[in-house]
Amino acid sequence: MSKMQRLKDKVALVTGSGAGIGESICLRFASEGACVVGMDSNQIEAERVATTINTSGFRAYAQTGDVSKQTDCTRVVKWVISNLGSIDVLCNVAGIVTGGTLLDVSEEIWRRTMDINLKGMYYLCQLAVKEMIRQEGGAIINISSVAGLIGLKNRAVYSVSKAGIIALTKSVATDFIKKGVRANAICPGVIESPSWKERVNTSTDPEKALQDFIDQVPLGRVGKPEEVAALAAYLASDESAFMTGQALSIDGGKTM
Repeated sequence: MSKMQRLKDKVALVTGSGAGIGESICLRFASEGACVVGMDSNQIEAERVATTINTSGFRAYAQTGDVSKQTDCTRVVKWVISNLGSIDVLCNVAGIVTGGTLLDVSEEIWRRTMDINLKGMYYLCQLAVKEMIRQEGGAIINISSVAGLIGLKNRAVYSVSKAGIIALTKSVATDFIKKGVRANAICPGVIESPSWKERVNTSTDPEKALQDFIDQVPLGRVGKPEEVAALAAYLASDESAFMTGQALSIDGGKTM
């Protein structure tokens, strides 16, 4: 089977579809034959990505929603089932990066980080698993981070949220393995995303900030969203049918 056919006839729901890793995953899934539903809080960007896919001869839909709101998650999943009949793949990408040590972070920042990064995935995994059990199978891919594996300096709450994603993924994999539901997490390192570029460009010394990021990576460069998307496509496909409950690093050797 060619690469273009690995996700043929599958319906994939991707959150955080409007930019960065989420956008790249939508494009990759669609190019491999999936019908993609992109969910993002930014309606304009979600529709832009869907239009790009449709213009390229593939199939995609845009749904606006805030993953931290259970009502939005429920509405989007209901739309997918009502209009497309199934959810074969759920890829949870939506998330935010927050800084600070344990002593710096307010309860408000803690709550917002957990609501978007972890609670949103909990809602969508719960909704998708119910459908996947009914369908007798499905694949879930949750985007975590190397911060969930090793912890990062001045990223206390962010690291906790990303570690929680790994635990959630393993719990889903363990509990529903006999129902045909697979769940895996991807743990990217430094990736060239819009949010990363903003952090670099708004620093007091962008050139030094860029070099500092590169110095963290043994391979000596920043990763590309397309590289994460390639791994996600593998995990969404039947080629990874013997893989579940794993947290896979894609970080240029940072955690080796």
